[in-house]
Amino acid sequence: MLITFSCKAYADITMFGDVGLQMLKMMGQSDNVPGAILAADVATALAQLKAAIDLAEKAPELGDAKDEADDLIEAPVSLGHRAFPLIELLTAAAKEECNVMWEAIGNQHP
Repeated sequence: MLITFSCKAYADITMFGDVGLQMLKMMGQSDNVPGAILAADVATALAQLKAAIDLAEKAPELGDAKDEADDLIEAPVSLGHRAFPLIELLTAAAKEECNVMWEAIGNQHP
């Protein structure tokens, strides 16, 4: 499943379903798809998302011990990088005072 976030002030953002649901929870939203955030609540959702990302990135990773095999494995994409397009969308929506909507695309079964 893919989740597409949209608003009138920014281009649509599409994320893998598990990442999109994680972002919704970090914004203080339910994981119901489809859904929406009213314009008046966008700034709060944005602040909650940023705070949750900061907290997650400060948390120590499990298994910090490295060996030579770890050097061959590519680092995963950070949560902050995954959230960046959504943060930009929410910032534009807050500035333009417009609602943010999301819907599922593709397979409806996670």
